[in-house]
Amino acid sequence: MAGKPPASDPVQDAPEVSAPQHSAVGIPAITHALKISQQQMGVRRTALTLLRVNQKNGFDCPGCAWPEGDKRHAAEFCENGAKAVAEEATLRRVNPDFFAAHPVADLATRSGYWLGQQGRLTHPMYLPEGAERYEPVTWERAFDLIAEELTALDSPDEAVFYTSGRTSNEAAFLYQLFAREFGTNNLPDCSNMCHESSGSALTDTLGVGKGSVLLEDLYKADLIIVAGQNPGTNHPRMLTALEKAKAGGAKIISINPLPEAGLERFKNPQTPRGLAGGGTALTDLFLQVRLGGDQALFRALNRRILETDGALDEDFLREHTHGFEEFATLARAGEDADDTLRATGLTHDEIERALAMVLASERTIVCWAMGLTQHKHSVPTIQEVVNFLLLRGNIGRPGAGVCPVRGHSNVQGDRTMGIFERPAPAFLDALEAEFGFAPPREHGYDVVRAIRALRDGHAKVFFAMGGNFVSATPDTDVTEAAVRRARLTVHVSTKLNRSHAVTGARALILPTLGRTERDRQASGDQFVTVEDSMGMVHASRGRLEPAGPRLLSEPAIVARLARRVLGERSSTPWEAFEQDYATIRDRIARVIPGFEDFNAKVAHPGGFALPHAPRDSRSFPTATGKANFTAAPVEFPTAPEGRLLLQTLRSHDQYNTTIYGLDDRYRGIKNGRRVVLVNPDDAGHLGFADGAYVDLISEWTDGSERRAPGFRVVHYPTARGCAAAYYPETNVLVPLDHTADTSNTPASKSVVVRLEAAQEG
Repeated sequence: MAGKPPASDPVQDAPEVSAPQHSAVGIPAITHALKISQQQMGVRRTALTLLRVNQKNGFDCPGCAWPEGDKRHAAEFCENGAKAVAEEATLRRVNPDFFAAHPVADLATRSGYWLGQQGRLTHPMYLPEGAERYEPVTWERAFDLIAEELTALDSPDEAVFYTSGRTSNEAAFLYQLFAREFGTNNLPDCSNMCHESSGSALTDTLGVGKGSVLLEDLYKADLIIVAGQNPGTNHPRMLTALEKAKAGGAKIISINPLPEAGLERFKNPQTPRGLAGGGTALTDLFLQVRLGGDQALFRALNRRILETDGALDEDFLREHTHGFEEFATLARAGEDADDTLRATGLTHDEIERALAMVLASERTIVCWAMGLTQHKHSVPTIQEVVNFLLLRGNIGRPGAGVCPVRGHSNVQGDRTMGIFERPAPAFLDALEAEFGFAPPREHGYDVVRAIRALRDGHAKVFFAMGGNFVSATPDTDVTEAAVRRARLTVHVSTKLNRSHAVTGARALILPTLGRTERDRQASGDQFVTVEDSMGMVHASRGRLEPAGPRLLSEPAIVARLARRVLGERSSTPWEAFEQDYATIRDRIARVIPGFEDFNAKVAHPGGFALPHAPRDSRSFPTATGKANFTAAPVEFPTAPEGRLLLQTLRSHDQYNTTIYGLDDRYRGIKNGRRVVLVNPDDAGHLGFADGAYVDLISEWTDGSERRAPGFRVVHYPTARGCAAAYYPETNVLVPLDHTADTSNTPASKSVVVRLEAAQEG
């Protein structure tokens, strides 16, 4: 039997702290996953639902984007995937009676954990201007309200259409089509806040802004480098792939400011060794780099490769690369050992050990996540990773390449479908040829620019296709004030979150189907498609009955909204798209390269791989026609005396902004989230004992300060000079203008902070 949601917020005043763990998963992960699943779904529904996750005839996990192999386990999910499914397939419901009992002012005082625990949204809800509570509204009236505001705008560019990475390919394609027929490229998405730096760096260097490896490549690699990533929490199924790679002889270097249990030792819950034995040691060399020191580390390795006789792949460099001499000249110009130590925190011997492993490898893969992408110098950092791989020909051959690991289940697919504020001219040309309208050519707003536009009154309608915008974005106070200036805010959602309590003058909540649910349209049951982190596209079919009879699918919401807003000026067959998603895929096939015969390809169990020129043929669709070296100066963040560099990160009981619980099991944190992890030597130097309570104050170049109060200091083995704390609680500390060059991604992994004794009261 499923449990009831919490009636009140749990007290988090005194988190319990124990030593961090040195292995991940095992029996505790199974126990915790089943406990949460049964609390949300009950025993029978848990069994029926979890056995369909990531199966070829089932539904795609709404969690991370890690791929599945051709051969699947009966239980093809991880602990955090089970939590994500349980929260979506929950039997708890948020109906109009809930909103009658909870005014918006009350919802605004609640934690994200409490809001998410209440259950699935069941009715369209409307907050009139000046009202204290949401009230039920018909779908027809909801679409009328949106159309009223959109058509009253002085320019289509006064509307912002945000997308979460959960949105399917079909819904994303329709969404961008509607926005562009309406007249704007204001299509910010969650990728702006995560792997935008990866896309920028890889497009310039390799010509394709995605990873170049498939899952099978990991099993052929001699060396896998995992940098700025915690797969044990954020992509747990990746641990199985790393274990298999180790069994095949691969070595693993992990690079991170924090030691992470999942990369130390993996106890595979699907093997006797993992359940009852010691599991598998994964990392062969741990390099505890300082925050933002990765570019300096890879430059140090690259210089040493250049100085080693026979280390370069001369044929590959000559035939397939551009800019080698300029890069080599810069890299050989000399290395200040003190600067390298200051940037990385690593010793000469540690770098030499890494070099020996690199030189012994004929096939090397570099994986990374937010630890590399959320710094001011993230783009040149990733370009330096590409330099590293190019030197030894580790692009375009089996067992080698770049592997940016995406954090949301279809964030990569949404971008492929055209969710991008800076679309390529070729994409717009194809859209115009297929649908017979002239798409706008001026670039739109990304996430940071959208917040500025809302703040400055240049954007007046905010529409979100999924997600939790105000909790995912930086500079919380600035963002919330900006959103509140909008004339109308609209959220297409499955569950309650803080963004529903931070509204414009008027607000709508539009409840939608989840991945787990059956999608019935006029032509019969539908399926949608997603693209994983390695460019594999496959079908997703929900089987559960919808959480309520009033839910609409995301494609249906977009199609009906487009018909209401665009009216007779649009010749697009929106009604046909809603009735049969195969017709959407037919149009995608004619617009987006790689999707030819889309419906036939996706009918194959397991789906199909999108083309990737560098991987498939060692051809590079760049401006030079070759893979480009980048000669950029080495940068790294620093903090003044008495300050620390703070990174925001997830707990283990968390997926993006969704909080499943208040524990971070692997790091030894229980019953609380307001903790700051600080190296004991740094804490001692600053005068803070373990267990002390502090306020975190970020310092920005304009002299402004931002405060996050009431954090318990936890002495933790972080890199010296570096600290860590959970988001979204610490997003308030990240200045809106503190962003990566080129990509404009919030630099949430290198925020200068000082610690002050917590203020009383």
